[in-house]
Formats: sequence, C-alpha cells, structure tokens
Amino acid sequence: MGLVLVASLSLLSGCTAEAVPTPPRPGGVPAGGFRLVAFDSCAQALRQLKTAAKAYVGPWGFGPGGDARTFGRAEQAGAPAAKSVDAAPGANAAGAGTPDHSGTNTHEAGVDEPDLVKTDGKRIVTVTRGKLYVIDPATRQLTGALELAPGADRFGWADGSLLLHGDRALVLLREGWAAIAKPAVPEGRPAAAGPTRGDIVGPRLVMVDLAGPPKIIGEYRIDGSLVDARQVGTTVRVVVRSAPRIAFPYRERATDAQRTAANREIIDRATADDWLPRYEVTAGGRTSTGRVDCERVSRPASYSGTSLVTVLSFDLGAAMLSAGDPVTLTADGDTVYSTGSRLYVANDQRWRVLPMLTARNVAPDPKDETTEIYQFDTAGAGPPRYVAAATVPGWLINQYAMSEWDGHLRVATTSGRTWGDRPNSTSSVYVLRADGTTLAQVGKVTGLGKGERIHAVRFVGGSGYVVTFRQTDPLYTVDLRDPTAPKVSGELKINGYSAYLHPVGEGRLLGVGQEASGQGRVQGTQLSLFNVADPAEPSRIAQYHVRQGQSEAEFDPHAFLYWSAERLVVVPLTVPGAGAVSKRGLPSNVALALRVGDGGFTEVGTVDHELAAGRSGELVMIRRSLVVDGVLWTVSDAGLKATSLATMKTLGWLRTA
Repeated sequence: MGLVLVASLSLLSGCTAEAVPTPPRPGGVPAGGFRLVAFDSCAQALRQLKTAAKAYVGPWGFGPGGDARTFGRAEQAGAPAAKSVDAAPGANAAGAGTPDHSGTNTHEAGVDEPDLVKTDGKRIVTVTRGKLYVIDPATRQLTGALELAPGADRFGWADGSLLLHGDRALVLLREGWAAIAKPAVPEGRPAAAGPTRGDIVGPRLVMVDLAGPPKIIGEYRIDGSLVDARQVGTTVRVVVRSAPRIAFPYRERATDAQRTAANREIIDRATADDWLPRYEVTAGGRTSTGRVDCERVSRPASYSGTSLVTVLSFDLGAAMLSAGDPVTLTADGDTVYSTGSRLYVANDQRWRVLPMLTARNVAPDPKDETTEIYQFDTAGAGPPRYVAAATVPGWLINQYAMSEWDGHLRVATTSGRTWGDRPNSTSSVYVLRADGTTLAQVGKVTGLGKGERIHAVRFVGGSGYVVTFRQTDPLYTVDLRDPTAPKVSGELKINGYSAYLHPVGEGRLLGVGQEASGQGRVQGTQLSLFNVADPAEPSRIAQYHVRQGQSEAEFDPHAFLYWSAERLVVVPLTVPGAGAVSKRGLPSNVALALRVGDGGFTEVGTVDHELAAGRSGELVMIRRSLVVDGVLWTVSDAGLKATSLATMKTLGWLRTA
C-alpha cells in the first residue's frame, strides 16, 4: 500500500499546483489508531488519490520498475496457506449417510479455503489445466467434465482452485493477472502490451451447477489479481487487489526528474475509471458491467493511491451469481486469514516502501518493514463491515502467522536483514486485542531467532510454536495464555527446519520441512514428530528423512493430509534418483504415506502416477491427497488414483490428461 499521510488532503483543491512531498517512512507499532473514512464524493476521491499517487510515482512509474508490489511478484498457486484442521472424518459432510471423508487442510475449522480439489464424500471435484472434472468415489468413475479455459491444457497457464457447496462449485481462475501491468515502453511506440481501456483483466470466477452434467451458470470478472477467498456455509468472501490502469511510457531522452514530472502529469489526466475496479457479471443469460461506486470506497489515515483492495461476497445458495456487493479500501493486501466471524487482510510494506526508498536514494530503516492488518466483521451474510486496523513491525510468512483466540489476535513477524555475512534479523510475537472494536497491542515477545527468519508458525489455543532457521532450527514454545505477558517457555535446537507445523494429538506436533547440515545446507525433506506436552522441554521424538527430497507441503499446506481416524499423514514428494521414472534421468514423484505412532513414524507405502498421455518425458507431480470411505485418492495433472488404505493396492486410475 505504501504510506502517505493524507489527513489534510481534503484541504487541497488542486491536483497539479501543490507540492508533492516525499513519502514519509511508515511509523507506529501495533495500535488501534487506524480509522476508515468514506470519500464524500468521486471528485474528492479522485483528487486525493491523485495527490497520494503523485508522491509515489517515479521515473519508472510506481517503483523502480513499475508497481513493485502489485506486479513485481507472481501469484502463489493456490491459497497462501492453511491451518489447524486435521482432515477429520466426516469433514464437510454433505448430510446423513455420507461416507467419512477428509476435507481441505484449512487454517480454521468451519472456514473453507479454495483448492484444486474438493469432496463432500459423494463426489470429488477437481480443476486442472482449465478443465473441471467430477468423479463418483463409490463407482470410481468419471461422471462429468467441463471446459473452463480453452487453450489452458496446451499452455498450462490457467491457475484454478474451487469451493464447493451442495450442487454448486465456484471456480476461481487467476488467468490474466500478469496482463494487468502496462510495462514501460519507449516514447513514440504503442503500449500494445497493456490492456485497452475497455478490457477487464483479472480473476475470473465461474459458478458451476453439478446437479447433472456440470454446466456453467454464471461468470464474474473484475480488474486486479486474486489474493485469496474464504467460505463459511454458503457465503464466499473473495479478496482482490488492483492498481490504477495508468500507462507510464519511458522517455529515452529525458532525465529522471523530467520523467517523474511527466508521470505526475499523466496521473493528473487520469479519471476515476482509471482507478476504480470494473466488473462484468454473466448470469441468467445476460451480461452486465459495472464499476465499484465511489461511496463504496474507504480510506485509512494513510495510503499511497497506488493500490486498492476489494472484498466481494457471493452466496453459493443463490439462484444466480451476483455483482459481489464490493467493499473497497485504498490499501494493499497479500495475506488473508478468517475465523468465520472475522476476516483479516494483511499487507507487507516491504514490496512498496523499500523500492520507493531505493528509487529516491533513501536508506532503508527497520521501521520501513511493517505489516498493516485490517479487520472486518463477517458474521452476517451481507458485505463485510470494517472494524479496525493496526500495524506490526516486520513481515508475515503466511496466514499461519496470524491466529485469533479468546478475543486476541496473535501475530508472528520477522524484522531486519536476513542475508549477508552479518544478518541483524529478529522475530517477534505480538498480541493485539481483537474484541470487535479495536486492534491495540497488549503484549509482545521479541528477540526470537537472532540473525534468522521465521519458517513456520502454529498457534494452538494458548500456545504458540515458532520455527526460525539460518543454520539450525530453534523451535520456540511461547506461552500466550496471559495476553498482556506472553513469554517464551522453551526452545529446541536441531539441524534443519520445519516449514509447516500440524497438531497430531495432545502434546504432539508434526513438522514438514528440510533436514540440513550443521552449516545450514539443506539435505532433503524431513518429517519431525515433536513432544510439546511440556512447553519448557520440547523434544523431537522421531524423524523421517528423504534425502534430496522436496515436497509441495513445505510451502503449501493444502498439499498436506492428516487423517486422524488412522493417524495417517500423506505428503507429495519429488525425489531425484528414486523409482522407475529416475531410470530416464528424471526425478520420481510419489505420495508418501506414514502412520504416526506414539514413538514415531511407520511407513505405510507410496503412490505414484504414470506419465500423461502424449507428453513423453513430462513429469507427473502428485499435488493432493484425500480420503473417502477408506480409499486414498491422489490427484495430479494426469489424473486421479484410488488406493486401498488397508492394503495400499491400486483400486482404479482415472486419466484426465
């Protein structure tokens, strides 16, 4: 979002005559001082957005090479992360008589997250390469297929995920996010790489009816890029970020000062249509277009004018797809966390403030690393209601760095330089009061992992578990039962690190990450079983190490399955030099199944997927695993395989590619 103080902007009457200040450094520590204010009119909104944006624009546009925050990072494939729900029997049950089945590994119970496969026990629905497939797990037959993004199978660029309720699926396609940016072009040449004024380039949401053969019954497009989504019951909240649709041509025969001045003039000529997100809805055989109204846009006390966050609300139980009831902030967002009744949107200021400081030859300061957190009330079915906001020093690794418990939000961050010979980084846990009216700091623990950064966080009730790493892995246990006086209870130092932590019973924690040498050189995937029953003396009970292995579960917890009924953990693995595929000189790809006992791990077996038809030499990575009625289903771009949990023998193979 970047920070420009604009509390007095309403006193400004012009857009070109006023002096444009250098953006101040972000200030403050966790506090409840943020207040959101709606714009009085479109004229006021446009005037203030222009003034704020001109303080950030430079010779290259918004940042050294354009808008470094919105366009400088690729989207993560799928939702940022998930949390503490083990895939319990009957999760997401569709009703009486539904077979026991696992659900998506999510952060909070009852709050679903988009993923590439879903099941309600009676059907399995998956999205791959722009196509949706429906499988009957009882007969192990493919019962339907639907083309969602023509050409995606050939180019593989339609990143899809979905949410499921009853006979409805909402598919979220991130296709087109990279085309939002209009890259700088030499003066006099057409800016053909960017979209035209009439284009809507951004995520595409597709409502699919699954009652019979799958069919599209609604589509929604909006300017911007998909951040994430959450579902409670039939209500889905979709978070989208967008940027002004303004092209800044690069002038070859000009100084940086002249280029900056010219870019400010371009901002002066922009209209509200260049800032506010536009959307297109197709439902009931009709297509309508719209734009977020100015009265639906609010501003915090500080903002840059270079980014907007919009929260959309959809009802999967409705007959048709709606216009999304948008609520928009002049802010940025990259991490979403929801408890069901509250939605949190956080943004990492490093991606905007640090490039801006670099462009102006201003030395960065630890205060430049801050995260802003916005809290919304989502208890009802209507649009979310803004409640409060706060800043915390440092940056979040993912949504697991946030957790609400007993009226408080716990936030784990890392601050400082993590690279070079003399890193000065440190990590902290902040406790904010989240009582529905404020987000004010009431306690903190600092000084964790000096010279390291956070690799994994897990909050379980009144306890927190923080893993930092550079050469060794301290697992910190943090006592958060008294929110005003949190404290470190214990510390365990071992080689390697955990990138994801999952509770697997009372006093037990399972970690998925990488083993490492004493010098910090990673040596392959490891699963660790920790005893945290005594917070003062955490210990590792067992380790399962796969040399040179890598697992998607290390960076996307949706790839992790824990089936508590049988204490079964399943993770995808890519291992060079193992299995039949390695005979061709390629890594092998398997799903590894382990049983978690009181004393350690027992290997149950592995599942592999054959190469896709017509793609000689193409690797098939297993992406997800789920359980339905005693059968382990593994999912890849090539298809789905059914494996007996009792015998680990193959029961069926359904090819989708």
